[in-house]
Amino acid sequence: MKSINELQDEVIEEFSDFDDWMDKYQLLIDLGSEQQPLPAEYKTDENLIDGCQSRVWLHADLQNGKLVFQAESDALIVKGIVSLLIKVVSGHTPNEILDTDLYFIERVGLKEHLSPTRSNGLASMVKKMRIYALAYKTKEEQQ
Repeated sequence: MKSINELQDEVIEEFSDFDDWMDKYQLLIDLGSEQQPLPAEYKTDENLIDGCQSRVWLHADLQNGKLVFQAESDALIVKGIVSLLIKVVSGHTPNEILDTDLYFIERVGLKEHLSPTRSNGLASMVKKMRIYALAYKTKEEQQ
């Protein structure tokens, strides 16, 4: 299993193949299209992320001590963004997720090329992933 930073570097590499932002948006849309749909039982208000202009559901399960994320969005680019986040952090322990600086977001230029509302949405997705990690870490420590 690759580390979160190795995965971030892969994403940066993938995006650096494109100079034009239209191509980068297309890459995000393609990533979103490849993502498995979220099972209907997880499309709940509890899994809905606040602060996103479009609707984004994020669900996490703990499997063998590692967090596995699933998500869905009704907007293609947003679905691509959340699938990027999942690609990088899913399958890692709560501690690894909490201790990581997600530097790829800035390095691929997502921060500067997203509208303010999409940037807020991205920050909310990262925050929700960290909240899940913290909740599962706390639960593990109490057992």
